[in-house]
Amino acid sequence: MELLQLRYFRTVARLEHITKAAQELRIAQPALSKTISRLEEDVGVPLFDRHGRHIRLNTFGRTFLDKVDAALTLLDEGKKEVSELAGMEHGSIHLATSTLDRLSEPLGEFLALHPEVKFRFTQASVEEMARLVEGGEVDVGFTVQSIDKPGIQAVTVLYEDVYLGVPQGHWLSDRKKVRLSEVADEPFVGYKEGFLFQQMNDKFFREAGITPNFVCRVDEPSAIANLVRAGLGIALVGNCGGPDTKLHLLTIEQPACRRHFQILWNEKRYLSLAARKFRDFIVQYFADRDGAPSPKNLTELVPSGS
Repeated sequence: MELLQLRYFRTVARLEHITKAAQELRIAQPALSKTISRLEEDVGVPLFDRHGRHIRLNTFGRTFLDKVDAALTLLDEGKKEVSELAGMEHGSIHLATSTLDRLSEPLGEFLALHPEVKFRFTQASVEEMARLVEGGEVDVGFTVQSIDKPGIQAVTVLYEDVYLGVPQGHWLSDRKKVRLSEVADEPFVGYKEGFLFQQMNDKFFREAGITPNFVCRVDEPSAIANLVRAGLGIALVGNCGGPDTKLHLLTIEQPACRRHFQILWNEKRYLSLAARKFRDFIVQYFADRDGAPSPKNLTELVPSGS
């Protein structure tokens, strides 16, 4: 039984689809099928029920998967602990995030202080991030939506007010405040359906009791701001306006529109020295920048050694 077989098995068991697993693992499908077959021969029982092209993890497979998960997690944690004994120059951090936009500046400062640390990034939905953090496949996550899972610890590091952005010359451009219900009939520029920020914006619209008329949907914050400046419509935006832009931002009085950015980790998994330093750095960075209170060393949130 080989370590590679176990890692392949875990991916197939999660996806329950040979073709998708082969694509994710970047190996040929026949080679993956043979690897799983050899593993089943070593174990002595079939681990999957096969029905044509469909496979399902069976009772043997589910039992075996629990042990494989535990074994691979212990091996990964062992590698991290050995690397930590060698110092930060061997440190690595696997970060899952739904947006890198708010992290680019603190990430650059952290790397300037610790250029020896190696980063891996995974862009993930909130659901995917929860699975990755819970399973120990990533060290820390950065998200704008809360994840309520046993063992996942989170610290809110950034509060961002959401404004109504209108172009200069708009009938609201001489106002400072607005209620969302006032703009129910206005053309809106928004994110594509299912996009993380759009899901949050949709919640604000529901609270206001309106159904916005979207004339355009994009997937980049800068594109939204540019289209609003051009006069195509209005939009919900973060605090991205300024005195030199043609975008006017109005405070939304009702409903309260605010985003909460969090950094999170699994308190039941080993967290390397590099990952702990990065987590603490991000918390302190935003506290120093925004003047928000923060734990001095996270001791009230983080058990010793976490």
